[in-house]
Amino acid sequence: MKLDVVLGLQWGDEGKGKIVDVLAGQYPVVARFQGGPNAGHSLHFEGKGFVLRSIPSGIFRKDATNIVGNGVVLDPITFKGECENIAKTGVPVKDRIVIAKKAHLILPTHRLLDAANEAAMGKGKIGSTLKGIGPTYTDKISRNGLRVGDILAPDFKSRFEKLKNRHVRQLEQLGYECDPDAEEAAFMEAVEYLKEFRLIDCEYYVNETLKTKTMLAEGAQGSMLDVDYGSYPFVTSSSTICAGACTGLGVAPSQIGHVFGIFKAYCTRVGSGPFPTELFDETGERLRKLGNEFGAVTGRPRRCGWLDLVALKYTVMLNGVTDLIMMKSDCLDDFDTIKVCTSYRVDGQETSQVPFDTYAEIEPVYTEFKGWKADLTGCRKEEELPAEFKDYIRFMEEYLGVPIKIISLGPDREATIMR
Repeated sequence: MKLDVVLGLQWGDEGKGKIVDVLAGQYPVVARFQGGPNAGHSLHFEGKGFVLRSIPSGIFRKDATNIVGNGVVLDPITFKGECENIAKTGVPVKDRIVIAKKAHLILPTHRLLDAANEAAMGKGKIGSTLKGIGPTYTDKISRNGLRVGDILAPDFKSRFEKLKNRHVRQLEQLGYECDPDAEEAAFMEAVEYLKEFRLIDCEYYVNETLKTKTMLAEGAQGSMLDVDYGSYPFVTSSSTICAGACTGLGVAPSQIGHVFGIFKAYCTRVGSGPFPTELFDETGERLRKLGNEFGAVTGRPRRCGWLDLVALKYTVMLNGVTDLIMMKSDCLDDFDTIKVCTSYRVDGQETSQVPFDTYAEIEPVYTEFKGWKADLTGCRKEEELPAEFKDYIRFMEEYLGVPIKIISLGPDREATIMR
C-alpha cells in the first residue's frame, strides 16, 4: 500500500484541514509529519467549527487512527488543552491518537526563547508565531532536545532541568526578563497526561501499517515556508515539502503514492518575507475580508495578493504533485477582472523561475481574466460551473501541467466538487 501526502503549495493557510477531513474518510490512518502548534487547520461540518494545532485532521473520523509523527514538535500543554476540548464533543481522543516517541518536546522556555530571539532581531524579525517551534528544532539539530520517549525515563526530571538551565543561560545572554519557572507545573502535569496515550516507534508502526492499509500524511504550513526551498530566512524550521513526509514518519520515497497539492485561488502570507503579488490597495483589503484572512491560531491579519503561478509551479515541481486542489475560488465571485502572475521581472529580465535572492526586487507580470460574476457556493457538480471559471481552471492546468482534481467552494465539508 502507499502513503499519500497532502500539503500546502503556498505560504500556508491554504485550507489543508478541510481537505484532510474530506479525504480522511478514504484512509484508515492519518499522520502529521512536521511542524507544531503554529499550525491552525480549520474544519467545518454539521454547523460546527474546529481549529486543530497538533492533532491530525482525521480525528473526527471514527474509524481513523491519527499519528503524531517524529518530525512534529509537540507542546504538551497545548496538546493537552486541545485534546480535552475535543473530548468534550464525545471524541475518544486517547483511542484515536498515537504519538511518536522520537517527536521532540516544546518546553515553556522554548517559547520564551522564541520571544527573546524575535525581540532581539528588531525590524529584521522573521514574524514567528512565538510558539517555541524554532528553538525546539534548533535544540533538535544541535542534539540537545528532549523527545516524547524521554518522559518514560526515570531521570526525565533531571534531563528537563538540564535543558531548562541551558535555556536560562541563553535568555540571560539575550537580556530577556522573564520567569522561566512560570509554566513548569502545567508542563509536568501535561507530561503525565501524555503518558496516557500510546507512544510508538513511528518508523516501525508506519511501515507495518503500510503492508495492509493506505495512509494519508498531512503537512503543516506551506511549501514556500520550507527551511531549504522556501523564501529563506523567512521560513519555518522544518521540511514542509513532500520529502519531509519521509523523514517525518520514517518511510522510504518509494512508498509515496499520490501527492495532493493545495492552493488558494489567490495568495496570502503571514509575517515577514517576500510576497511578489501582494496588494496594498482596496483589492487586497477586499480579498482579506471576503476570505476572512485572519490567522486561525493567532488572529493576525494575513497579507493578500493575486495568485502567483510562478511560485506555484515551483512548489508543484518540488513536491512531485499528482493532484491539485484549489480552495476559495468563491471569494473571487464578484470581481470584474481576475489577475494571475505568470512570470517575474527581475533586474529588467523576465523569468519564470523563483530567484535565489530573497531580497530581490520582483515585479510580477500578470495575465488577466474576465471574472465569472456568479455565485459558486451552491455548485456541487462540475457542469454547474460558469464558462469563465472553467476557462480559468483550464489555463492553470496547462500552465502547471497537473490536473485540478478537487475544487473547494466554501468551508463546509459538503462544499466540494470532485472532478
